[in-house]
Amino acid sequence: MIPGSRSARIQALVAEQAALRGARVGVLDVCTAAVAALPVGGAGLSAMSQGRASHPLCGTDSVSQQLEELQLTLGEGPCVDAYVLGSAVLCPDLLAGELQRHWTVFADAALEAGARAVFAFPLRTGTVSPGVLDLYSSSSVELDADAVADAMAFADTAALLLLDARISETGVPSGTGASGTGASDTGASDTGASDTDRTDAAPFDDLGGYRAEIDQATGILMVQLGVGFEEAFVRLRAHAYARGTRISVVAADVVAHRLRLPPGTTPSDMKPPDARPPDDES
Repeated sequence: MIPGSRSARIQALVAEQAALRGARVGVLDVCTAAVAALPVGGAGLSAMSQGRASHPLCGTDSVSQQLEELQLTLGEGPCVDAYVLGSAVLCPDLLAGELQRHWTVFADAALEAGARAVFAFPLRTGTVSPGVLDLYSSSSVELDADAVADAMAFADTAALLLLDARISETGVPSGTGASGTGASDTGASDTGASDTDRTDAAPFDDLGGYRAEIDQATGILMVQLGVGFEEAFVRLRAHAYARGTRISVVAADVVAHRLRLPPGTTPSDMKPPDARPPDDES
């Protein structure tokens, strides 16, 4: 298939999903269209950046939403690897021994959530990567070459939508909207969805508030603990991991002053994913 025709076909599928919702095109439409076109059960997307905390943006169902939160909280998984490596990460069976050893916590957690296969595709436009598109299946499945190429085209479309939205937030004319997708450059959110579009993206229905609350909690911990942004976010994530809860819940407790981490607390004290005990320990 000619690359240009694939891109046009994928963008048309995404635009069709937006038309069904009666809304402008957003990344939720990318996820929904990908599920309809590929042999997967669900899709999720997270915004990622070197300079700030990562944030789930949308998920097509409860399993995909859990997978996005799990990877953010645990700091491991195909989404994280795809962003770091800048290439697709294909996991047709999470029960495979090498994946169990590589993602010692995520693999089992994802299986418990209902995912058996997970595929992650970095969003890329030139040298910019604003996030990752995740696909999952409840059964073991291989993606053939055409399916992988289509998934990458969906990721490219999502990248254009996210970058267009971010440029729009600065008030600078974008001129980089996704051709054929109808992306708006007037006050779009990171999802490209209006407030009324978000009801089917729960629990990430207030995406701006979700992101802002995690950033606010990280800023509070920076002051409380006297550490930099990156370490404060690691400690926030580690506390969520240690408590077995979502990072968004911990962030809400910090912002509401229901939770205060002791100044002497370190990430290793809370056993985050980056400092897990050896396999022979519980």
